[in-house]
Amino acid sequence: MSLRTAVAAPFRQRGVERMGENEFVVALSLDRDWFSPDQAKRLINVATGRGLLERDDGDVVTRFDADDVTVPAEFVPDESVLRERSTFEQVLDEVVADGVEKQGAVADINRLQDELGVTVEAAAVVYARRRGLDVDGAAASALDGLGD
Repeated sequence: MSLRTAVAAPFRQRGVERMGENEFVVALSLDRDWFSPDQAKRLINVATGRGLLERDDGDVVTRFDADDVTVPAEFVPDESVLRERSTFEQVLDEVVADGVEKQGAVADINRLQDELGVTVEAAAVVYARRRGLDVDGAAASALDGLGD
C-alpha cells in the first residue's frame, strides 16, 4: 500500500495523470519532504518495475487511477519502499546467478528491448526465458509492457 500511496500523492495533489520526472522528484523531495531527490528517482524506478508508473518522453505517467488511492494527511512512506527490487532487477539477478556477466546481460537486454519495442522489464523476461530460466513471477509484472 505505501508504494502505491507514495506514487499517487503527487498526481492527486496536481490533479494529473502525467508529469515530468523532475516535477515528480520535486513533489516528493521538496514539497512533501518524504525522500531525497536521489531516493525519489529510485522510487520512480521501483514504481516503474512494479507497473505503477511508465516513463514516456521525460514524463512519468500513472498506470493506475491515482484518484482511487487515499493519501491520509499523516501518511509518510516508509523507506522500505525504496528497497523493493524492480522487475528488471529481479530478472537481472536471476540471469547473473545463472552465470551471465551483469554488464553483458544489461547490454543484451537493452538490444533486445530495441529489437522488440517493449519495456526493459519485458525484454529482461524474454532474455531470461530464452536462457531457460523460470521467471514467471517477474513475467507477470512485466506482462503489461508487452502490449505497449
